Amino acid sequence: MQSQGAGVSAKHFAVNSQETDRTSVDERVSQRALRELYLRGFEIAVRESDPWTIMASYNKINGEFSMGNRDLLTSILRDDWGYKGIVMTDWIGIRRGLPTITEVQAGNDLMEPGQPAQVKEIVEGVNSGKLSMADVDRNVRRMLEYIVKTPSFNNYPATNKPDLKAHAAITRQSACEGIVLLKNNGTLPWNTQHSTLNTQQIKTVALFGENSYNFLSGGVGSGCVHTPYVVDMVEGLKNAGIKSSETLTDIYRKYIDYARLKFQVERHPAKWFQTEAMGPQKYPEIALNDIAINKEVKGADAAIITIGRQAGEGIDRDLESEFNIIPEERQLIIDVCQAFHAVGKPVIVIINSGSVIETASWNSYPDAIVCAWQPGEEGGNSVADILTGKVNPSGRLTMTWPLAATDHPSTQNFPGNLDAYTFQMMVGNQMPIPGHTYTNHDEDIYVGYRYFDTFRKEVSYPFGFGLSYTTFDFSQPKVKVNGDNVAVTITVKNTGNVSGKEVVQVYVTAPNLPSPFGEGAGVRLEKPAQELKAFAKTRELQSGESQTLTMLIPVRMLASFDEQGSQWLTEAGNYTFRIGSSSRDIKATATVKVGQYTEKVSNALPPKEKLKLLQQ
Repeated sequence: MQSQGAGVSAKHFAVNSQETDRTSVDERVSQRALRELYLRGFEIAVRESDPWTIMASYNKINGEFSMGNRDLLTSILRDDWGYKGIVMTDWIGIRRGLPTITEVQAGNDLMEPGQPAQVKEIVEGVNSGKLSMADVDRNVRRMLEYIVKTPSFNNYPATNKPDLKAHAAITRQSACEGIVLLKNNGTLPWNTQHSTLNTQQIKTVALFGENSYNFLSGGVGSGCVHTPYVVDMVEGLKNAGIKSSETLTDIYRKYIDYARLKFQVERHPAKWFQTEAMGPQKYPEIALNDIAINKEVKGADAAIITIGRQAGEGIDRDLESEFNIIPEERQLIIDVCQAFHAVGKPVIVIINSGSVIETASWNSYPDAIVCAWQPGEEGGNSVADILTGKVNPSGRLTMTWPLAATDHPSTQNFPGNLDAYTFQMMVGNQMPIPGHTYTNHDEDIYVGYRYFDTFRKEVSYPFGFGLSYTTFDFSQPKVKVNGDNVAVTITVKNTGNVSGKEVVQVYVTAPNLPSPFGEGAGVRLEKPAQELKAFAKTRELQSGESQTLTMLIPVRMLASFDEQGSQWLTEAGNYTFRIGSSSRDIKATATVKVGQYTEKVSNALPPKEKLKLLQQ
């Protein structure tokens, strides 16, 4: 983005791990987990891309508001990482218990949205000696250095005629890159031009689920983009030459019109983001009886059920109705699968959700499952491209899909009464939820796949998972230390009958691995079983074609954070590089000896409360 002369704002810095009580909650987390997990993405962005701005989060970290936290905004961001851009606060003005002069001293250069009272406080702070003029001058200089880079300052010739068709084509292609095929018993792709595949000719589809007709292009709140149109599944299939049931289309579209009006009248006051202005809405699912479903079996070659989920800022998702599937959805899946399978016709489930949902209780029923995420204005076309084989799916899961949400150890400490959480609480910071003013990150470094893989927990779909319409072979990798980097080279060959892309993932296991089970010896720091350190996607490989990929992993990226020494520490020894197509599908391994690496950093953000860490 910045190569085009437009700055970005990386947010929310940092540990915005929940939306409930986000303006006052104290996120209590170890220095190691902070450095290795919650700050690492920001560190990579700063070191590699130098974002023009960074936005501080609302919450506290280990007792201090991020917006006024000098350890975070100066010691780590500027002193350790060398950041040169500006830091701005998040919006909604003055924080209770956080003086504006403290924000200035911490390194916040821009107060959003800015209030006269803050100007007055800064002036009075300088006049009284509570605030150094040097701090004000430093922040003003940063603002001026930022301003002279902006397009408006440099008289950018703005236009109100962007090439919207070209932009739409990009969203269609990029959505296809990320769509994940979770299950396929051979029913996909449909109507493909590849004669070597045993695919079905699908002419008419019965579309079930309200999100087939109300396709969610994106999230709500700050995640909302007001699109000029959204291609739903009806239109997407039509553009691919596939008809959909007129009866179901009529039923669902009339229902959505009704649900939209009902929603506008009865909107739940706690879910403040649920307005059309804040983004596209998910409406409740409706039940269909056996008569309606069986009537569709006769006229359709296949069925599609779309399961949708919406989410956005300000409110955390409800586990029972938003992570888990609701009874109406479960029954719809079972009834449709039974009816269509009875006559040998396939059923596909499309997941139209920005995040993970529960699948273990129902994924055995459909013939295929496609996770489309929230794929933008061309979403229906993108999904149709995958279903018909115009595009071979190559997306991979960026999070573990657990059997149950409570399998994540963090759920033991997640606070908040979501039914009682209101917009006024979120905005005003005057009404924190009683008894829930902090969250202990007792799971420490065992987040996501690091936890599931280390503790050998069964999952629904592992981190990095995704299927293809073709197959790939991996060569024996070559791994060698080359200066400050470890070079991993591997050749990928398409061994199937159709072209496709593969995502190569490099997981690293540390030497003499000390684990939560007491295994390993000779090293100081306990480690997860493995950690993703590099990945790369091949170009589209034709059948029989190969590509050699080389991924460079900085030795410093192999380090763990040593709290005792306030340093990054890569301990000397033999590191195992595990190359595969998911965290649980390792194709090849190689071992290389790495020397010790240390990097001293500031002793910042120590927790004020002792955490009961998971491994203890």
